[in-house]
Amino acid sequence: MQYSISKKNNIIEGRINLPASKSISNRVQIINALSYSFEPIKNLSTCDDSKVMQEVLFSNTNVFDVGHAGTSMRFLTAYLSKILGEWTLTGSDRMKERPISVLVDALNSLGAQVSYLEKEGYPPLKILGSNLTGEEVSLKGDTSSQYITALLLIAPTLVNGLKIKLEGKIVSRSYIEMTLNIMKEFGIEYEFKGNEIFVDKQAYKVMPYTVEGDWSGASYWYAFMALAPKGKLFLDGLKKNSFQGDSGLIEVFEKLGVKTNFSKRGMYIEQSNEVCKKLIFDFIEMPDLAQTFAVVSALKNIPFHFKGLETLKIKETNRIAALIDELAKLGYVLHEPKEGELAWDGEMKEVTEEIIIKTYHDHRMAMSFAPIAMLRPEIKIDDPMVVNKSYPNFWEQLKEVGFHIEES
Repeated sequence: MQYSISKKNNIIEGRINLPASKSISNRVQIINALSYSFEPIKNLSTCDDSKVMQEVLFSNTNVFDVGHAGTSMRFLTAYLSKILGEWTLTGSDRMKERPISVLVDALNSLGAQVSYLEKEGYPPLKILGSNLTGEEVSLKGDTSSQYITALLLIAPTLVNGLKIKLEGKIVSRSYIEMTLNIMKEFGIEYEFKGNEIFVDKQAYKVMPYTVEGDWSGASYWYAFMALAPKGKLFLDGLKKNSFQGDSGLIEVFEKLGVKTNFSKRGMYIEQSNEVCKKLIFDFIEMPDLAQTFAVVSALKNIPFHFKGLETLKIKETNRIAALIDELAKLGYVLHEPKEGELAWDGEMKEVTEEIIIKTYHDHRMAMSFAPIAMLRPEIKIDDPMVVNKSYPNFWEQLKEVGFHIEES
């Protein structure tokens, strides 16, 4: 299935009720499970990743298939390793290509019994849950923050607590801090000094929780606004002082001509006349937004040089390669100056064939390329329903603000 997206005029106005944060929802679900809490999680994300997590945590079986849900794979690997029983954790073909040895090695060093059922270093996994002793583990700082978060979430429940040493440059520190801040809301005390995190053995507080809106989801509406000649959108459900590192997008979108004004319930975004000549930015704290900014910058003819993208190659797809390939279809010649970098110097090539954007089973590819419809409505997006992974009603909300979506 493919979608063609168009709009009679390029003015974009309306009110968007953003989805709940997938990142927060999944962390809180694990915390609730670890504390055996029956308190409600209000505004829980309805995306595929969160649904998968919920299904596993409330399942009566011992074999779990998480599909494309990478967050669920990482968090559940750590969680199940300390839940008594024998478990099998698997996923889609792409999931079986995503490395997990960093997390498995760390867990096994803490006393876990996790092994590989097929290819060494990759899912599916066999997990013999046991009472983990914990104490200390070392990880490279540039590893995926989801590995670190998976360990942190179970840390207070380990016999000796946990000390995590992060070696070298820390990537996605904001995601680690978000995890620790959420744990703190549930009563957990910790120390994060330099490159070391200390969490003693202690109990999570049982309490109800309300999940805030998703800043990653907000980024796509900023993208539409950046490419529109005129408009104003109200984004509902976001906090100004958010735990989510992606809230840093405000600063970057200011450089692309979008200004933000907060109110009690959310915020308004609209155009400004201030646009940078070249966008140079280190995405080490919010790598998931690199696709959005690459597309918007190119469409606005703003050369860019992005750094801090080391983790993008092990996401739902190799996002650096995917951006290079798909933006090339529109004539933009991107390159990778160094490992973990992406740049466009303004070089263009001629394009003559029909343009169909591949999404590679990656929700963020579909949503980051959708705003192209503001300028190039003839473009089609393949496998559009992949957005269900994080933003199930994305296309419906586009219709609500005046977009026409044609299926083919």
